[in-house]
Amino acid sequence: MNPPQDAEQAQQPLERGAAFILDISRAECYARELHVQGTNLLQLSVVVPCYNEENGLDALRRRIVAACQTCAADDYEIVLVNDGSSDRTWDVMARFSAQDPRVVAVNLSRNHGHQLALSAGLSLARGDRVFIIDADLQDPPELLGEMMARMDAGADVVYGQRIERQGETRFKKLSAYLFYRVLDRLVDVSIPTDTGDFRLMSRRALDVLNAMPEHHRFIRGMVSWLGFRQEAVPYARAPRFADSSKYPLAKMIRFALDAITGFSIRPLRLASYLGFAVSLIALVMMLYALISYLLGNTVSGWTSMTLIILAVASVQFMLMGVIGEYLGRLYMESKRRPLYIIDEIRTSPSASRSQSI
Repeated sequence: MNPPQDAEQAQQPLERGAAFILDISRAECYARELHVQGTNLLQLSVVVPCYNEENGLDALRRRIVAACQTCAADDYEIVLVNDGSSDRTWDVMARFSAQDPRVVAVNLSRNHGHQLALSAGLSLARGDRVFIIDADLQDPPELLGEMMARMDAGADVVYGQRIERQGETRFKKLSAYLFYRVLDRLVDVSIPTDTGDFRLMSRRALDVLNAMPEHHRFIRGMVSWLGFRQEAVPYARAPRFADSSKYPLAKMIRFALDAITGFSIRPLRLASYLGFAVSLIALVMMLYALISYLLGNTVSGWTSMTLIILAVASVQFMLMGVIGEYLGRLYMESKRRPLYIIDEIRTSPSASRSQSI
């Protein structure tokens, strides 16, 4: 794709809409092909998914810029992805991109969810290294320097590991603690406990991650699945800088299901084991009733029998639910829809258009 020939055209925002659906056969929306093709890699890309974060974006940008300038001079970009926000998040991001040639503002067509918004930003990143951070500033951008040093020493992935969670409710802390421990027992990949998506990745690790087409994404698990050399940087997680959490209980449950079903078939095996155990108990009870009848004893207990039938029916429905979760995910993947649709990309009028396409 050739750059425009006149400066006036270069100042227009990149508006492509559905044209970003370039490779439906891989269930991906490769805006990256338009954004990256023919450009040289930057030293660093910072990818930030945003949802209703207008009140914290100014502070976020200042701290990211300060952290980047100590590590990458001016050879970096900040990719801000608006995930269908209902506040002025997009307006603030567009203002940043107009003022700073290093800021790329990406507007998704609707709310696709945190993991898909993050995937959109990762597919657009042009950096030789990619720094992932959420917009709530619970994860400190100032750790970038230490992460870069770890990568200089040979690591392909450097992730932040939470040793303290400030400003979170007891329920959130307990649920997070249990989630990672249960996940560790169920999945077939070793996923570090007490981690999020806050991490620094090398280009080769990112390229493999971007080639993974699944729709129900658990990115921290997908990165663990990649292998390569991965190292942890411990840190204390701060309270949110502004507003409240955008992850209600329903989203947390759905996220946990994506994590478990995306990396393990053990729930299906547990369902088989449970079905076998229930069948064994039923067989023992049938033998007991038959022997009692042959000995001339009256087999009574309609109440207990009804409770047993209800219990067995409950187990059956639970097992059907487990199977249904896997079948539902297979159905969603089989439709091969794009992961996300990008409505608009904006860069600074002073930025070279050839570097943005």
